Amino acid sequence: MAPVADVGITTREVIGFTRETADSITLTIEDPEARGFTPGQFYMLYSFGVGESAISISGDPARPRAIEHTIRSVGMVTAALSALRPGDRVGVRGPFGIGWPVDVATGGDVIVVAGGIGLAPLRPVVRHVIGARHRFGHVSVVVGARAPSELLFRDEIHEWRGRFDLDVRVTVDSADASWMGPIGVVTRLIPGVEVDPAKTIAMVCGPEVMMRFAAAELERLGVSPDRIFVSLERNMQCAAGVCGHCQMGPFFVCKDGPVFPYSQVAPYMGVRET
Repeated sequence: MAPVADVGITTREVIGFTRETADSITLTIEDPEARGFTPGQFYMLYSFGVGESAISISGDPARPRAIEHTIRSVGMVTAALSALRPGDRVGVRGPFGIGWPVDVATGGDVIVVAGGIGLAPLRPVVRHVIGARHRFGHVSVVVGARAPSELLFRDEIHEWRGRFDLDVRVTVDSADASWMGPIGVVTRLIPGVEVDPAKTIAMVCGPEVMMRFAAAELERLGVSPDRIFVSLERNMQCAAGVCGHCQMGPFFVCKDGPVFPYSQVAPYMGVRET
């Protein structure tokens, strides 16, 4: 789906709220005029009197009029958005950006690798695949979090793990007594994933250092860098490629991305932001 050119703000009602972790929530926003979205796209959400922030869509593409956004409270705008409750109004612009290559992946194998809040923009991919499971081959979902208490969508991940047609692996960097799964960084799980490099599309989202190491592990398994896709959300502020805050080499993340082939952006991902 091409980026949307209209940058006008409209107001929409919050119809759902879910507490995910101590600092992360999911809002469901009703948009009766929504025309659908591609997994990986984002909206600009505006908190009246505070400001706006780029937030990925974390919901189900099959429910285009109930738009879900998973938000981590890390600043004034995201804190204000996290304080919204059903019945409140929020300003929205979007959807914007280039999403995950779900059409390209159709007919082949899929590997999803998510670290921390990076699971939010990848959740629509998993939901899309489940909704059209017969169109995909082997599907692996690899998820990492810093601790069990910081794992997003725990109930939904439990449902994914109960399916026979998904290979779901979950790890945490550090565990408590309740954790019975693997311990360690998410990239340590990648070598055990079933891979047919010629027909695999990998989609990776998380901290940039994690994405670089994940891409390196996937390349060791034979996956070409142009079949590895990453989502970058550096400093997006206008969503129209005008303000320049999200420029990365020759690209504007908001309109040329946020999803890119790793082969295209690898030279710029190690460059410190200024």
